[in-house]
Amino acid sequence: MIQEFEHLREDEVQTLLKAPVYVAILIAGADGKIDKTERKEAVDIARAKQSRAREQLVDYYKEVGDAFEQNLNQLITELPDDADERISAITSELRKLNYILPKIDNNFSVKLYASLKELAKKIAEASGGILGYLSVSYEEAKLMDLKMITDPAK
Repeated sequence: MIQEFEHLREDEVQTLLKAPVYVAILIAGADGKIDKTERKEAVDIARAKQSRAREQLVDYYKEVGDAFEQNLNQLITELPDDADERISAITSELRKLNYILPKIDNNFSVKLYASLKELAKKIAEASGGILGYLSVSYEEAKLMDLKMITDPAK
């Protein structure tokens, strides 16, 4: 168990562990479809974060990474196919972080929030454009700031 999560309820821990998956699906599906490039990018980023995350987040991403691809595939199947309905459902899940992040170490919360925003940006840039680079759709751009999550640094 991640030290910062020891005093949280199991459902709160699960919300924290699934947050990167929800962010990945939110951004990848913002334009209505989740393509293979975005799925692969999400899985690759999650794997990379297991060793290259901010020091305080390495254990978190190791735990997230172990089930990331399975959770990604499961949630894509369970969430609504309609983009607006899916965005609404994911936004509701991510808003739960506004009640959980204040319960854990602020330094950890700030780093996690920044990391989730970084994940969103990388996934948004994963498809489109020239050779897939530097192209973020309007729909992705609207969501990648993760405004539904209150910045714990403020």
